[in-house]
Amino acid sequence: MKETKIREELRSMSGKELKSKLEELRRERLNLVINATTAHVKDYSQFKKLRKNIAQALTYLRQKQISETK
Repeated sequence: MKETKIREELRSMSGKELKSKLEELRRERLNLVINATTAHVKDYSQFKKLRKNIAQALTYLRQKQISETK
């Protein structure tokens, strides 16, 4: 349920918004990695979720770039 919400949110964003969201997701992933090395992380499934969201953001960004060039 939550995954489709994120997909819809990413799909409706413009190119600049997608770039800023992508940067935010990457920063969040970095913070999670840092927390995992320094302290205990309660939910390790967040790593997979963040990787998936980053990949989806990159996909939608690439689709927007392709559609703008046509």
